Amino acid sequence: MGWLDRIAECNRHNLSGFLPFEVGETRIGWVRRSLAERLAERPEVFAAGAERVDFAAGLDTPERRSAALAEVVRDWHGSGLLRRVSGELLAIGANVAKPPLFLIDRSAVQAFGFSAVGVHVNGYVRRPDGLHVWIAERAAGRHSYPGMLDNVVAGGQPAGLSLRENVVKEAAEEAGIPQALAERARPAGAVTYCLETDAGLRPDILYVYDLELPAGFQPCNTDGEVAHFELWPAARLAATVRDTTRFKFNCNLVIIDFLIRRGVLGPEDPDYPAILAGLRPALPIDPWRLW
Repeated sequence: MGWLDRIAECNRHNLSGFLPFEVGETRIGWVRRSLAERLAERPEVFAAGAERVDFAAGLDTPERRSAALAEVVRDWHGSGLLRRVSGELLAIGANVAKPPLFLIDRSAVQAFGFSAVGVHVNGYVRRPDGLHVWIAERAAGRHSYPGMLDNVVAGGQPAGLSLRENVVKEAAEEAGIPQALAERARPAGAVTYCLETDAGLRPDILYVYDLELPAGFQPCNTDGEVAHFELWPAARLAATVRDTTRFKFNCNLVIIDFLIRRGVLGPEDPDYPAILAGLRPALPIDPWRLW
């Protein structure tokens, strides 16, 4: 095992079984061909052809697209195609300068291969014996990746919040970090990946933040999503990521990026150039055009 294995685990996909989902001339996702056949049965919502999928001609505003997708998600959940509906809406195609193309329940994003956004926080402590990092163990009852290791704070980006507002919200919910402390988190770029799953495609963006925590601070979960927290030396963190699959898959990218920026992983590693490139691969959509 090694660093490149962790990166490869986040980027396994084969687009030959997918069709692009576009809004006009903008490619926003990818759907499996089998799902495109189902979408063609809803011509009032989708224009699904042999080469691409789009919204039906009448769905020409964010509000109309959002309402139509909400009805589709309810139908899928009722028929069992979706096991659960999260109730959390994600804004697709939005950024600080423009409104979203539409909103959709988080549970259906992978089916359409839309680019989801998350925020991940590296919570670190400077100690006399070196750099230490807080890690979280996900609760055993979580529906996704139960019991795996995670960043101290991480979460999807819901509609209606800025990235920083979401960092503050997630920090309070997941780690009991007070607002005044969470607001010290510093943006440190982003990592990207594209993973094919049973549910569909994940061409995702994770915005990364670094937060130096006081030596005496103890994270405390408040929403039931974390079993416990541990403070690890950077060397132990690096070895666990490099040599095991204990961390939730995309957290590995965030941690590798952090270790590079902190000088723990450097150019002396023979795979260094490939590691750097692998943290921000080209995606089958252009998320930066959307976001």
